Amino acid sequence: MKQVLVLINSKSGVGGPYRYISAIEKVWDTPEHDIFFQFSQSAEDGVGKAQRAIERGTKTILVVGGDGMVNSIGCALVGTDVRLGVVPAGSGNGFARHFQIPLHPADAARVLLDGRTQRIDVGKANDRLFFVTCSMAWDGALVEGFEKLGFRGGLAPYILAGAQQLLEYKAQPFHVDIDGEHLDFKHPLIFTVANLSQFGSDVLVAPDAKADSGNLELIAIEKKDMPLVISHIHRFIEKTFHQHPLVTNRPFKTMTVQRKNASPIQIDGELMKAETDVRIEVLPSALNVIVPN
Repeated sequence: MKQVLVLINSKSGVGGPYRYISAIEKVWDTPEHDIFFQFSQSAEDGVGKAQRAIERGTKTILVVGGDGMVNSIGCALVGTDVRLGVVPAGSGNGFARHFQIPLHPADAARVLLDGRTQRIDVGKANDRLFFVTCSMAWDGALVEGFEKLGFRGGLAPYILAGAQQLLEYKAQPFHVDIDGEHLDFKHPLIFTVANLSQFGSDVLVAPDAKADSGNLELIAIEKKDMPLVISHIHRFIEKTFHQHPLVTNRPFKTMTVQRKNASPIQIDGELMKAETDVRIEVLPSALNVIVPN
């Protein structure tokens, strides 16, 4: 019998945690599986429960939460053969949306039970791992505005936070070494490293990103070029904005970013303190995840 731990963020999702417990239990409670449900009271608490489950021989951990919880639990599973399954219950759900995992809990539970195991790449920013995106300019600062808002859910909070931070954000020069090539960005407004294709809420940042390519994707746009890029709305509809000549879109394996001033960076939807220099690298095939067939 296969042990399955279901870790639930009790603060995530609509309708309360027991909606998710019921949906998962109906699908995963089979003679082949022995299911345990536990609540994650904090990132540290969730990681501790995941680690103890691994010590007991658990090979599958289902996370009910958003990208922040996926990050904390996923970090504990990197380098192991334990499978991570995600039942999306966050505000953006960039991880789940990339893999086309349904947002409805019963549908998500079903596709995960019938899914396949895939090894995916993991990004590393200094000492912090990420699975979706890492952002260092205005695209990272808007997370701070998002956290100040009194509500979450859907695209509207991100738009409000982005507009507020756009007025306050002061762009600074970035000096970049990317796979041995030097690039200078005078005042980047967008500077995101993507392992997967989107931030969340169906907001694509790197449409060509593949989870198992062995590369990360850099998407960067200078502040002075942003109005012209946005004016080509058809490129966003067609998901080809990253091919615009004013958009830097580069696959890479290692990158070092030197900034004049230290400022926080965004890691899978959470803010992290960072010094002036940030080193980014890809860890190929470092995590087992369950994806739909």
